Amino acid sequence: MTLHHLEFRAMGCKMLAVLDSSDPRAVEQLDQVLAWFSTWEQCLSRFRADSELVQLNARAGQTVQVSEVLWQVIQVARWAAQHSDGLVTPTLLGELEAAGYVQSFEEHESWPEERPSADRVAQQSLPQSWRAIRVDPRRRTICVPPGMRLDLGGVAKGWAVATAARRLSAYGPVLIDAGGDIAMSGPQADGSPWPIGVANPADPDTQLELLLIERGGIATSGRDYRRWQQNGAVRHHIIDPRTGRPAETDVLSATIIAPNIEDAEVAAKTALILGSRAGLAWIEARPSLAGLLVLEHGDIVQSRHLKRYLWTQ
Repeated sequence: MTLHHLEFRAMGCKMLAVLDSSDPRAVEQLDQVLAWFSTWEQCLSRFRADSELVQLNARAGQTVQVSEVLWQVIQVARWAAQHSDGLVTPTLLGELEAAGYVQSFEEHESWPEERPSADRVAQQSLPQSWRAIRVDPRRRTICVPPGMRLDLGGVAKGWAVATAARRLSAYGPVLIDAGGDIAMSGPQADGSPWPIGVANPADPDTQLELLLIERGGIATSGRDYRRWQQNGAVRHHIIDPRTGRPAETDVLSATIIAPNIEDAEVAAKTALILGSRAGLAWIEARPSLAGLLVLEHGDIVQSRHLKRYLWTQ
C-alpha cells in the first residue's frame, strides 16, 4: 500500500489528510478534501459575513430552512450540549465576542495586543440555553431564539473531520487531522496503528507522549494558543457557560481518545472546563474514553485507560 498525503489550511488551522491505498482512484479522491472543507467552511464559519451560519444568526426569532450540512452540524452541537450537561454549547457567540474573540486566528498577526472589552453577557447563554433552539426534522428548519447567536466552532471541525474520513474510507485506511482533532477509520493497511504525538503546550516542537491508535478519534482542547490580552488580563476561547467568561481552570490542555472524533472533541473541552479533579472523574466515569491532562504548572495527569495507547520502548 502507499501513503498519500494532502496538506492545506482550513477552519483556522493546519490540515492533514492521509490515505493508505493502492487504489488508482485514491489520489483523485484525496484531492477532493480541500474542496469539501472549503464548502463546509463557507457554510459554517462565523467569520464569513455571507456564511449560512451568519445568516441564520441574523434571523434569530425566525424559522429558517437550512442546508443539510448546517442541519447536521447543529444536531451534533445539540447532542454535544446534552452529552456534556450544557458545558459544550453552541450558544456562546455573545460571550466569545465579549471576551474579545471577534476575529479569526487566521488573522492573528494583525490582532492588537489588547482586545477591546465588552460588558454584554447574553442571558440566554446558560448551560441549558441550547434547549431553547427549536428544530423541525420534517421540514429541516431551525429557529434560534431572539437574542441568541450560535458559534459551532470545534463541533463543526469535528463533524467535518469525521465526514471526510468516512467518505475516504471506501478507498483505504484514512487519517484526517484538523489542528489536533484527528479521526482514523481503522489501522493502516499493514495492520499497524497510527502513531500520534501529544505536543507539549509549553514547547510545541516536543512531544509529551507517543500514542498508537488504530481507529476512532483523538482531540485536544487547550488554552495555550487561542489567547489574548483584555484589560490587562489573559483571555482564551474556552468559555464556561456557567459564568459566561473564559473558563477558570487548572487544566492547560486536555487530550482525549474516544471511539469517534465527536466524542473526543466534546470530552476534551468538558474536561478542560471542569478542571483536573472533576475533569478526570468525568473521563474515568466513561470507560470508552482515555485522557491526558496537562496542568497549569506542567504536571501531567493520565486516566487509567491511557496506558492502552502509550508507546513503550
